Amino acid sequence: MKLTVIIVNYNVRDFLEQCLRSLFLSGAGIDMEVYVVDNASSDRSVPFLRARFPKKQYPRLHFIANAENLGFGYANNQALKKAAGEYVLYLNPDTLLTEHTLRDVLAFADSQPLLGALGVKMLQENGRFAFESRRGLPTPWTSFCRMAGLATLFPKSRRFGKYYMRYLDENEAAEIEIVSGAFMLGRREVLQELGGFDEDFFMYGEDIDLSYRLLKSGRKNYYVPTPIVHYKGESTQKNSYRYVHVFYEAMLIFFRKHFRHYSLLFSLPINIAIVLRAAVALIAMQLKALRSIYRPHAQKAAGSFLYYGRHIEKMKLLAEQWRLDVTYVEADEQALPEGHLAFGDGLGRFMFVIYDDESYSFGKILENASRSLQPLYVATYHPQHNVLITGGKVYHAIREAL
Repeated sequence: MKLTVIIVNYNVRDFLEQCLRSLFLSGAGIDMEVYVVDNASSDRSVPFLRARFPKKQYPRLHFIANAENLGFGYANNQALKKAAGEYVLYLNPDTLLTEHTLRDVLAFADSQPLLGALGVKMLQENGRFAFESRRGLPTPWTSFCRMAGLATLFPKSRRFGKYYMRYLDENEAAEIEIVSGAFMLGRREVLQELGGFDEDFFMYGEDIDLSYRLLKSGRKNYYVPTPIVHYKGESTQKNSYRYVHVFYEAMLIFFRKHFRHYSLLFSLPINIAIVLRAAVALIAMQLKALRSIYRPHAQKAAGSFLYYGRHIEKMKLLAEQWRLDVTYVEADEQALPEGHLAFGDGLGRFMFVIYDDESYSFGKILENASRSLQPLYVATYHPQHNVLITGGKVYHAIREAL
């Protein structure tokens, strides 16, 4: 078997359903198995997905349903022990692949005998390049530059901006140090030899630690510029105190493990950073709540949608239920291949562009999104189930029992 894909899910069943559809399209013709490990989701993800992907049609899609959430690393390791593929791909559920993603990365991996791990060009939901697609090792100096703001002030500097390695061309393959766990491909034997993810990291930091252990074992990590969309942690509220706390605690675990001689020096500033970042997050949340009270209609204009597809009547029913402001354009890849890029200067009044995924391929959707000069967020509409997915919200026409 060529490939084992491992996806850990926690309460993002609709994003995962879309991810799986894109994954199976991308994996057409590839000898592949898929493991979905559910970390005790409360949204009944497993029965929902089993109904959408019946065993007779998807015999190599396997589910592991955990009774409690024991962490991202633990869940991935459960499936790694069962993996049979030559390669293992760790994939986040809130990602969207193109029809050629898997072929691109497997071809590159086959050409690298010293492959440790491989990552890809991740796009945010607005089509912009996600800087975490490639990162440098967070040594004490590199981490200091990030926390002190030097990486932001000098993003192209190899000395100050190594955390995100923005001095590299995002459209060229390159050797990097840290591969994101949102899309991390490696050889199964190597990953099993290293024991997979370190389970001391409950959430965040596991990918950094594994990437570093791969480098220390004499292997090389790479960035391949084939695009995917990463909704960037839909299951986690990144402005919350919990996110800030868990993220920086993961940094402390990493320093204590790999840079023990610096641990006392850096523990204090990192703990200070936790408190300061948490305070900023809490203040931002309070300000947002106040704005919603005193200016309830302030964001109404920014919520406009532009729909492209061949299922306008079905989409209208969904829009009416949720009172969405939608402009409709009957189109597909043949009639309007550039989608919103061909709409002209009138794009300024829209915030979201909806692509019907039966009228446009996932590859074309990503291509259009990445070429847009406007600050537009790309959404997808699946007419078969009448569901609209944006990075921040999922809209169902009918509330399902599952």
